[in-house]
Amino acid sequence: MHHLVTIDQKEEWKGYVSDSVQHDFYHTWYYHSLDRSGTPILFVYEEGENYIAFPLIKREIPRSLLYDLTSVYGYTGPISNQRFEDLSDEFLENFKDSFLTFLRKGQHVSVFSRLHPFFDQQRVMQKFGGVHANGKTIAIDLTIPIEDQRNKYHKRLAEKIRQLRRKGYEVREANGPEDIKLFASIYTENMQRIEASDFYLFTEEYFNDLHESNEFNSKLLLVYNQEGFAVCGAFIVCTNDIIQAHLLGTRTAYLGDSPAKLLTDEITVIGREMGAKYFHLGGGLNFKQDSLFEWKACFSDYILDFKSWRFIADQDPYTALLEEHQIDKNEEVDFFPLYRYTKKVIESTKVYFVLFFTEHLSLCII
Repeated sequence: MHHLVTIDQKEEWKGYVSDSVQHDFYHTWYYHSLDRSGTPILFVYEEGENYIAFPLIKREIPRSLLYDLTSVYGYTGPISNQRFEDLSDEFLENFKDSFLTFLRKGQHVSVFSRLHPFFDQQRVMQKFGGVHANGKTIAIDLTIPIEDQRNKYHKRLAEKIRQLRRKGYEVREANGPEDIKLFASIYTENMQRIEASDFYLFTEEYFNDLHESNEFNSKLLLVYNQEGFAVCGAFIVCTNDIIQAHLLGTRTAYLGDSPAKLLTDEITVIGREMGAKYFHLGGGLNFKQDSLFEWKACFSDYILDFKSWRFIADQDPYTALLEEHQIDKNEEVDFFPLYRYTKKVIESTKVYFVLFFTEHLSLCII
């Protein structure tokens, strides 16, 4: 049987996530509560003591009585209280039948979900078809000795980090409201520099909530220069054994010094102390192997496949929507569902990537 957990059912959502054997920051109630693109739901299929929970965002399709489903930005996909390889084939087939029934009764035309490169979700999604290779992501392996980790840094990167230390840059963990206010000013300066929309502006209350959440281990780190001035900062979150840099910013005047390189190295030290096994850096712009990808590859040669699930639940209305929007179904563009494709949407998607983890563009948000 299946049921839906809404964003208003905070404790129930948190319970399914916390009881899963593998989940990340992006599955949490907190992260979904931030989404404004639709209605967050957690689809839960249960059979005995076992379950599969699938967080999604339900969206209305304009000028229709139809809906589609997507995922929050990040790495999500289904989770379970069992490892997927330990669930029986019969259980997975029953999950598939139940989910298809939910799609049909809810008049859902399509489903898009980014999958998690560390979790073996393909065994579940291949039951439906529609698993799509999106590209590559990069992580730093924290299970190896730190000397071996640093030996993988590109030579120029390693020298740059040493240079920053010689110049007196240092990383400190922040705690109080004054430190959060300080980071908020760095972050806001980034947003103003790139003329980001209000969607990307967060209040001090948001940063406080992020710092205090009990769904994951969150820390605020600040980089200070030799004069004791905070020039760079990051909110890092550690969920289970994976650490992510959720928000990261550098003051404009200090972009040339690249303090985020030192910060990235220090995050691996702090991540080990937090119990993380991997620091997931993510991929390039639209997951292409571009200059952003190469920036991250300077830290590590640990590369993972990133996949998404793209499923057409009802072909007839999907085709009709393409015709309504005058979109050729054979359009060669990496976008799903295709009926929502516009250049404006593509540019808005790019902002997420551009703002994350590249100093020469900005350093802000995933």
